Amino acid sequence: MHPKDLQIKDFLYNLPEERIARYPLPERDESKLLVYKNGSITQDIYHGLDKYIPPLSLLIFNNTKVVEARLLFKKSTGSIIEIFCLEPADMYADITTAMLQKGKVLWKCLVGGAKKWKEEPVFKMIKNDLKEIKLVARKIEKFTDHFLIEFSWNEDTLSFAEVLHAAGSIPLPPYLNRNAEESDKERYQTIYALHDGSVAAPTAGLHFSRRLFKKLEDKHIQHDFVTLHVGAGTFKPVKSETMQQHEMHAEFIDVRKELIQNIVNQLDKTIIAVGTTSLRSIESLYWLGAITILKKNISIEALQVHQWDAYEMNTNNVSVKEALQSLLQWMERNNLLRLITKTQIIIAPGYKLKVANALITNFHQPQSTLLLLVAALIGNDWRKVYDYALDNNFRFLSYGDGCLLYATNI
Repeated sequence: MHPKDLQIKDFLYNLPEERIARYPLPERDESKLLVYKNGSITQDIYHGLDKYIPPLSLLIFNNTKVVEARLLFKKSTGSIIEIFCLEPADMYADITTAMLQKGKVLWKCLVGGAKKWKEEPVFKMIKNDLKEIKLVARKIEKFTDHFLIEFSWNEDTLSFAEVLHAAGSIPLPPYLNRNAEESDKERYQTIYALHDGSVAAPTAGLHFSRRLFKKLEDKHIQHDFVTLHVGAGTFKPVKSETMQQHEMHAEFIDVRKELIQNIVNQLDKTIIAVGTTSLRSIESLYWLGAITILKKNISIEALQVHQWDAYEMNTNNVSVKEALQSLLQWMERNNLLRLITKTQIIIAPGYKLKVANALITNFHQPQSTLLLLVAALIGNDWRKVYDYALDNNFRFLSYGDGCLLYATNI
């Protein structure tokens, strides 16, 4: 069956409200861990993760950093306008470039209270290093699913990333049903977060502590990093009956040449993606490489993965090694040390993993594209895994427990 024909109703399960973790546990690596391999299930905690991973395996993490993308402005009438920054305007090459803009930037945003906001700009005063700075927001254009907003501030030495750090708050997922608190600044962020740009955390990585990294290193389990900036689309519900009508969100990936070479060198080992975003990134690398084989002279701007490419491209049995080596050669021809592009890949039942052998992830919402991704890895056993988690008091969603899933579809 083509994933376009999948019916989202087949990926429904009952998630009681009380099973959604509203807050993280005091220690990151004390969360429960479910391990699925060859149809069997084992239970542990994350601190014992090293026991279930072979030596010399390669773990790939997403080192994106969550930005304070939620901004509140008060109008002169006293009403509140909430602006949620989604992604930069199309004029910027990538998120990093937009985040480094000084004085002014254009951003695609959601606006709460938009009907109360006519044409006049709104502003708020913020403090940075004891200086008072005026941040102004202007509506530039309204689109079907977002507004284009111009932000400007009267301190040209500050980047937009710095402005957000000072003015905004962490955008917790809507299903937590609470406002961000001071503790979320640390806990809704991985300990290795590096590059500003996400509006949601790569939550599988929230379980990793420094002492867990030390245990993994002692067992000679390697790790490396990709950067995929998680957009609000990760929470976008599937509202259509079949997946054909659902538009998958596109996200920026930023991958170093050294990582691609590292994967090539480790193809005979176990490669584990930490989080769905890491999995989408490294699987996208295969398809990007396949495209460079089919279109050797494709431009930097044109090279990206679209929603159904993985199911409709004729790759003529191109191996993973061939695809990744072709991608490296294409980067050399284009004098690139980093590949920055967009991926819209949808990983759903019918997809065969190319790069990864396993996934570390949290427990996801019913009828979500993230649950489809889990089903792509382990087939109908996703129900077995989720039933076990529900029966054994696992905590669900972003601040909840997680699992290590060895793929059965390779």
